[in-house]
Amino acid sequence: MTIRTRLALQFAAILAVTLMVFSLVIYYFTYQSRQEFFTANLLARTRVVAHVYLDGTNRATAASRASYRRYLRQFYRTLPEEEAKVYNSQNKVVFREGKIQSESVPMELLKAVRRNRKPIVEEKNFRQTIGVLYHDVQRGDFVVVASSLDADSQQKLSNLRRILLGGFLASLTVVGIGGWFFARQALRPMQRIVREVDTITASDLHRRLSQADGQDEVSHLAQRFNSLLDRLETAFAGQRTFVRDASHELRTPLAALMGELEVALLQERTPDEYRRTLRSTLDAARLLSNLTNGLLQIARASDDPSQITLSLVRLDELLLQAHEEMQRRQPTCRIDLAFNENTKDGRVTPFEVRGNEALLLAAVLNVLENACKFSRSSDKPIMATLSTTPNRVVLDVLDYGLGMNEADRQQVFVPFFRAETVRNVPGHGIGLPLTAKIMSLHCGSIQVESQLHIGTQVRLDWPVSSAIKVRA
Repeated sequence: MTIRTRLALQFAAILAVTLMVFSLVIYYFTYQSRQEFFTANLLARTRVVAHVYLDGTNRATAASRASYRRYLRQFYRTLPEEEAKVYNSQNKVVFREGKIQSESVPMELLKAVRRNRKPIVEEKNFRQTIGVLYHDVQRGDFVVVASSLDADSQQKLSNLRRILLGGFLASLTVVGIGGWFFARQALRPMQRIVREVDTITASDLHRRLSQADGQDEVSHLAQRFNSLLDRLETAFAGQRTFVRDASHELRTPLAALMGELEVALLQERTPDEYRRTLRSTLDAARLLSNLTNGLLQIARASDDPSQITLSLVRLDELLLQAHEEMQRRQPTCRIDLAFNENTKDGRVTPFEVRGNEALLLAAVLNVLENACKFSRSSDKPIMATLSTTPNRVVLDVLDYGLGMNEADRQQVFVPFFRAETVRNVPGHGIGLPLTAKIMSLHCGSIQVESQLHIGTQVRLDWPVSSAIKVRA
């Protein structure tokens, strides 16, 4: 079932229930009002009959009594099929007025009137019967029972039912047709969005939906979809840039390998020359291996975060492990470590976060290795300071190396980007982008501050273990 049909049916169903309840309420209160009005008329009829019985029967002759009855009828309206009876204290009929009916008054009604000493009303098929108890000093208690058919209410209520039913069906028809066209008009922007979405392919992600300039829900949907297209376009552009830069970086060591091997095969060489060629090709192979390992790490850091194994990691122990690894990789590089624990309010905040130890170690190693590579010309040591606050754990790595200008600093997280001042330093430009991805996965952040020919400071910031969650 289409949304258009569902909306039309739901709107018609809501209106049908509303009209039905409204019609029942109107009918009920109309019925109650007419019933009360007819009961009041019938009660007035019992008073007249009681008066006729008390005064009219005292007339001397039958002609006088008939004349008195005709005189009283001038003061009240005769009811349809009316009948009035007067019962004495032995429940015998002592007076009768109106149409004579074969059905007798139920004895239960007479007993109920005498017992409750108040008017009792019964109704069946629009015929009302009312019994009223009267007291007279000479004749004692007697019951006047009057009954009549409420033909007027029967006819009026029948007409009301036909009017309400006809109005109900006509309203449903009008609302059903109107709701169908209304739903069509309301969903027309959605149909336009569907047509526009169908025309957008991977080759023209720059296109945007045209319904995003309003304030309604359809415009909000178009705005969100345009935002999705923005992210997709950025992701596709980043992917193309990544593939292009990765191909360029991979081509350099591969070209060196092929060049060395082709030159070695041109002619016979001495063992020393072959050893030099093998060492050169080995260096190129190591460079290629490091590059592919870096690309693999970036791919792993970009995988589904829910698949990453998390545990409590002591960053002080991890920093010591990274320092030992750097001493093996860069034995001439001096790195001084400092640990500053937060002891505010007498409580010690541990250097503990929740994350993946292997990824966090890779992030710290990338920062330390960059500091070593770009500060070889400096005689000052690299300073790595690990500190805590009540909610954060911070690692600051400060070197006094080459540094970079502001334009280069703003692009350090772009894969394969290398600043002009460090082009002669071996590397591929994937260390800081990989570190940024790892920090993002751990709800952390990375900041780089640098001044040309003065040095660079890199700050890694994590939430403490009680607050960290892996980002989706």
